[in-house]
Amino acid sequence: MNKAFTRETDGEDEEELEPSLQLPQGTRNYITPSGHARIRDELDHLLRTERPHVVEVVHWAASNGDRSENGDYIYGKRRLREIDRRIRFLTRRLDLAEVVDPARQENADQVFFGATVTLCDEQGAEQTYQIVGVDETDFTRGRISWVSPLARALLKAREGDAVRFLSPAGWREVDVLSIEYRSIEP
Repeated sequence: MNKAFTRETDGEDEEELEPSLQLPQGTRNYITPSGHARIRDELDHLLRTERPHVVEVVHWAASNGDRSENGDYIYGKRRLREIDRRIRFLTRRLDLAEVVDPARQENADQVFFGATVTLCDEQGAEQTYQIVGVDETDFTRGRISWVSPLARALLKAREGDAVRFLSPAGWREVDVLSIEYRSIEP
């Protein structure tokens, strides 16, 4: 078969994403306003800056002649495929996005998307987590995805509730100390 008619795949389709980046089937991509802006800015940068620059380099390299041994051409085409794949991914994420501003939450006595929750575990240690979108997860900053086991267990909990969930280390129980809704900074 002619190479022009085969589809190149590098294993980066959405179905093959790591589990922490996958959305549950048929759900919206809940995201905070700052997370939505970050994704939109990255997409804009790829479309307006990065991709045109790489296209220019590939065009220049192609005009130099033999493409089979032209490193600029080969690398440029590969980079162009990576950029196009990322553009498709970000576009799909934005198409599914439902922006939810935590600061506008009216039912502030229960845990929902965007909540900042302070917990106390079995050893008495306190941790604070913000429940954010899948694309905004950053455990070092205390931001957990709304599809994570802890966030799913916390949904609809109130202050004073004990919540039991299955963590990678086994069953754990935490007490909800406080719930607040505030804007999430980038």
